[in-house]
Amino acid sequence: MNWNARELIGAVDEDFVDTVSQFLAEVEEQLVDAAKADTVFATEAAGHIITSGGKRFRPLLVVVASLLGEPVHEDVVNAAVVTELTHVASLYHDDVMDEAVLRRGVPSANSRWGNSVAILTGDLLFAKMGTILTRMSKPFTELHAKTFTRLVQGQLAETVGPQPGDDPVEHYLRVVADKTGSLIAAAAVFGGIAAGLPEPMLAALEQYGEEMGMVFQLIDDIIDIESDSTGKTPGTDLRAGVQTLPILLARRSTDPADAALLRLLASDLSDDGELAAALSLLREHRCMAQARSEIRRRANLAQSYLAPLPEGQARVGLSALCDAVITRSS
Repeated sequence: MNWNARELIGAVDEDFVDTVSQFLAEVEEQLVDAAKADTVFATEAAGHIITSGGKRFRPLLVVVASLLGEPVHEDVVNAAVVTELTHVASLYHDDVMDEAVLRRGVPSANSRWGNSVAILTGDLLFAKMGTILTRMSKPFTELHAKTFTRLVQGQLAETVGPQPGDDPVEHYLRVVADKTGSLIAAAAVFGGIAAGLPEPMLAALEQYGEEMGMVFQLIDDIIDIESDSTGKTPGTDLRAGVQTLPILLARRSTDPADAALLRLLASDLSDDGELAAALSLLREHRCMAQARSEIRRRANLAQSYLAPLPEGQARVGLSALCDAVITRSS
């Protein structure tokens, strides 16, 4: 699904939404430009994910947060492009590691051109992102370096899995925080830096963004199981053996009544019938309510971090973004 500013922050003033939309239009132009390379093939590969759409949630967060103050226009656009390029480049690598066939409804780069091309294209976009960073001030570059470190460490932790003595649920939440929460938190702080906000407000934005990132991913966990009504293929993660929050919570069960579900979760779910049975049992299991409770807790926490920020349309917009993430259906 492609989101736009009006859908996500439509509760705020029309002029504010128009300002955000104008920023995002410029960001989109810069993203397309960043995908241009020295050859037709490299340009096609680099633009493969960018031109297939996407929610552009991270750039939107940069822009809305920047309007808490008096933003430097160039910093806002550059920061928004940097966050999205970082995200998109990581998707090329993720798809190789996950052996993904589709990305945003079209063949993934690795399935279309092979793993080597996908990895190198991700590297190319990281390089393009780095070039933009060289034009930015130290606070931006330091935060991005810290964020990129967390992204890689989160991927490593996910790849290796929980170690002996680790709680699988806690391990998973740490992975989500590093892989998803860190970049969304950086997007919020980037906006605050561009707006010239003081350190306490930047800290509040970081906390808000971190929790928003957690909510963003955990909602995806729910969607993967309950996606019959969203237009997405249900059980994609489940079939691939990805241990999402509801599945990990279900696997904690010692209730004999859950024996059939636990057997399915421990089995090969490549069979459509077995997958359908597992999805049916999961949808009725208490793990779904537990996961939703965790999502709501984190969303409320994210909302609470907005309190120190300046009152006005931007703060209302950040609150609306949180509500939109909670209620999104795809």
